[in-house]
This record gives sequence, C-alpha cells and structure tokens, in this order.
Amino acid sequence: MEVEDFDFDLPEHLIAQTPLLDRTASRLLVMGRDNGIVTHKHFRDLVDELEAGDLLVLNDTKVLPARLIGTKEETGATIEVLLLKETGDDRWETLVKPSKRIKVGTIVTFGDGLLQAECTALGEQGGREFKFSYDGIFYELLDQLGQMPLPPYITETLEDQTRYQTVFAKERGSAAAPTAGLHFTDEILDALREKGVQIAFITLHVGLGTFRPVSVDTIEDHTMHAEYYVMTEETAALVRETKANGGNVVAVGTTSTRTLETIASENNGEVVAASGWTSIFIYPGYEFKAIDGLVTNFHLPKSTLLMMLSAFAGRDHVMRAYEEAVKEQYRFFSFGDAMFIRPATRKERG
Repeated sequence: MEVEDFDFDLPEHLIAQTPLLDRTASRLLVMGRDNGIVTHKHFRDLVDELEAGDLLVLNDTKVLPARLIGTKEETGATIEVLLLKETGDDRWETLVKPSKRIKVGTIVTFGDGLLQAECTALGEQGGREFKFSYDGIFYELLDQLGQMPLPPYITETLEDQTRYQTVFAKERGSAAAPTAGLHFTDEILDALREKGVQIAFITLHVGLGTFRPVSVDTIEDHTMHAEYYVMTEETAALVRETKANGGNVVAVGTTSTRTLETIASENNGEVVAASGWTSIFIYPGYEFKAIDGLVTNFHLPKSTLLMMLSAFAGRDHVMRAYEEAVKEQYRFFSFGDAMFIRPATRKERG
C-alpha cells in the first residue's frame, strides 16, 4: 500500500496553533465505525455517546520539559536537544538541531554548566545519544532548564504550559502529549463515571515515533520507533470484564490503542498486565483484538496515525470523514478538535 493513499489537502490555517480556553469546547466529529456515517457535535457530547458498562482507556503519561537549549563547548554555537528516551546510566536518545554540528565526543552545556552532555553515538535523521553529567537531581534540573517540547508545526508561544498536559497526567516520561486526552476535564470524567462508564489508565511514553515522518513510498517499508508502555493488572482486568459483559472498550488516542493492541497481539487476543517496548505499526489489513471504539484528534496527511485510523474504520470511511472535516473547518492536530470512531451499541448489536 502506498503512502500517497493517505494524502489529502489540509489548508495550513486549519492546524490549530493554540488550545481553546475551555478544554471541552472543541468540536467532535462522530463517525460510525461500521457505516462511516458522520455527525457533528461538541466534545462534551461524548458523555451521551458512551453507554453504561463501556470502558474508556486513557494514557496517563506526563510530558517532560524535554526541549533543552545549550551551547556547543568547542565553538559556542547554539544547539537544541530534544530528549526522547532514557536508556539508563544518564544516557538519553535525543533529536538535535543542527545535528551536523554534533559528532561523537562533542560536549554541549546547558544553564551555564549546570548540566553537561557528551555525544556518545550517532543515530538517523538527527538522532544522537548523549550521556549527561550534573550535580543534584536530573529531573529537578530539567524542570529548571527545559521547555515544553511543542511540535514543530506549532509556531505560537504557549502561555500556559499545563495546557500541553492532560488533567490526569501522572507518570513522567513523554516527549509529547497524548493529545486526544487534552480535551478531558475532571468534570467530564466524573459525568462519565456517574453514567456508569468505567475509566482506566495505561502508560505509554511518547517518543520518536511521534516526530518521525514516513519517508518511504510503501507503508510496509516504514519502521516505527519503540516506545515504553505499562499495563497494570487493574486495567487489564477491567478490559477483560468489559469484554465479557458485552461493553465496548474505547481507547483515548493512538497511544492507548497501540498499548492495548500490542498486548493483545502478544497474548492470543487477551489483555493482561504487561510492560515493555512496542514498535507496533498498525495500518490497513491489521485485525484489531482489544478496542471497539476510538477517541482521537485529527492527524496530518500521510501520517502513521491516519493509517491506524484507516485500519480501524476503513480507509474510504476515514478519508471521506477527513474531507468533511476540512470542509467544515475543523481544527487539526495537537490543539485541534476531536473525532470519535463510534462502535455499535448493545441495541444496535441486537
């Protein structure tokens, strides 16, 4: 299958630059997974779309202030380092700009020497491994020196840094937010619970896979970067219970989807407590084993995220829905509007 099959015309002004004042004020495009029928609502209407006995699974990862601006020790050149994944012993996989200035052995300092990093390995597409040295506690220094790592297509300054965190963010470790979760407030979660919808959490720390574009022509040739996940027994038991009782398991975001589907794929379709690294790449032809519905944001053309949606609900349905979203001026990507790929209800299933 060709990457071009997932292209569409996205006017630049539809890429949201700032979040709405009210997290729940975003629009919500609801699309039937089986029939592709589209209706236009607002995010708070999600409460009406879910049924008692359904399970909503959210990613509770917390975004690190992972963007560091430093100085190359040898020349004084300004270097930007984006922390992606901690590999142990104060070593991190990173993205660097400009990467051509950084060779093995290059030293970059941050905060007038409070933090120092030596390049220990070269990677692809601007990737570098650094070993950090410092006095004190690394994450405290990161809070002091780092910036929120907004995606490159967001050019405006984010005044309130908490708006790039979900209200339920807990487990520190991501280089980007699980953006479908940004729409939720404590009030919406409480309203869902009152209706009888159960809420559960997984953790997947978002890394390079989010930043790396598809650079091949045929999607089967694309390789996903591994990201770390954790599924607790409490959440796994809720998934199994929901399935057994005929409820729908609804993932919030592609990160929750990848975690659930990774575990189910490795355990004969069953969701169990697990942790590890996933590089699962979901595209049309994949058979879903864990989720029934999906809450997600609107994604960029030719992205692996759009390919996942097409695998879940059919390429033709998804591309027509995206055409409708552009026509209706929905806001795209991290700070944009939301989409709910709706599963069949108990009544519809008979």
